[in-house]
Amino acid sequence: MSTGLDVLRDADFAPLRGKRVGLVTHPAALDGHLCSAAELFVERVNLVALFGPEHGINGEAQDLIPVAGGSKGPVRVYSLYGETFDSLKPTPAMLASLDVLVIDMVDVGSRYYTFQATMLYCLEACAAVGLPVMVLDRPNPLGRTVEGPTIQPGFESFVGPHPICTRHGMTMGELARLYRAERVPGLNLTVVPCEWPEVYRIESRFWLPPSPNMPTGDTALVYPGMCLIEGTNLSEGRGTTRPFENVGHPDADGRAIAVAVNAHSFPGFRCLPVSFRPTFQKHAGRTCAGVMTAVTDPYSFRPVKTGLLLLSAFRDFLGNAFRWRTDTYEFVSQIPAIDLLFGSDRERKAIEAGASYWDIITPWKSEEIAFCERRKPYLLYSE
Repeated sequence: MSTGLDVLRDADFAPLRGKRVGLVTHPAALDGHLCSAAELFVERVNLVALFGPEHGINGEAQDLIPVAGGSKGPVRVYSLYGETFDSLKPTPAMLASLDVLVIDMVDVGSRYYTFQATMLYCLEACAAVGLPVMVLDRPNPLGRTVEGPTIQPGFESFVGPHPICTRHGMTMGELARLYRAERVPGLNLTVVPCEWPEVYRIESRFWLPPSPNMPTGDTALVYPGMCLIEGTNLSEGRGTTRPFENVGHPDADGRAIAVAVNAHSFPGFRCLPVSFRPTFQKHAGRTCAGVMTAVTDPYSFRPVKTGLLLLSAFRDFLGNAFRWRTDTYEFVSQIPAIDLLFGSDRERKAIEAGASYWDIITPWKSEEIAFCERRKPYLLYSE
């Protein structure tokens, strides 16, 4: 299969000839020969500026860590993840020397994976100054399936800047088309589509981690649900070799939680009891008991619903030892992290009130159906 970068490379970058180019990218944006987008652009076009999303232009910074700009040889490097919320969007001064801004980033198909938010903010900034944008498309490793709630008014943030479902089932190019229609209708947008076979498997293309805690395709499969753990005092496995696959707490009973979750017999996964000791972040240096989410069938597995089930099971077993995260999260301090991740306070309040799992997910169905209808005009590939 060919990504948008492969297609542009094979066209000898003709659409960019004679133009001053800016590129929003990271190291995981590779072509089929495993050359990075940044490397190719330096060699083949007049690259004036590089823009790095969260984790930085080199992809090494941990989550929530501000990144500084600088220079990469003759090319100016700008950070789109600094100390403040305003740092997430390029300024007119950053864009003034450009004729076009190109965006090429590997996404993992989840609303709170922030690269698609960075893209949206770039689209808005470019529209404001009349700068054309080109998005080089890449596959969504989670396919077309839509799952989970959408953002409700008042709960917008960097992990949910626009009302799309948690697992959106769209590529970056398709999201750019949707965002242009719903947020930036005056934008001059070009999407270079992928050329891909009818069936795409995540294992069929080399995986370079797009962020420090997304080491494998297996991580991407569980992330839409396991990232909810960030909104609690549970360890989501950061500081271990299996981030987001491991979930635990020093006071948990991993075996009992695994038995309780597996009793639901949900398709596509099993919970395995594990112990792990994070080397950094939550519970660093302490042994956590918990579970690993083992995906047995990625096509029937529903990560968002699984994440809710695990979160509820840990809360039931831990009792007063369970806490919602209360510190500032992605530049927001007045709204709990779990509400930003779910997209409203509905799920948290339902959990606190003792609502059943089925009662909590019931409203999701209508939101999933509505989003599937909304996205149809912007899809570039077969459903």
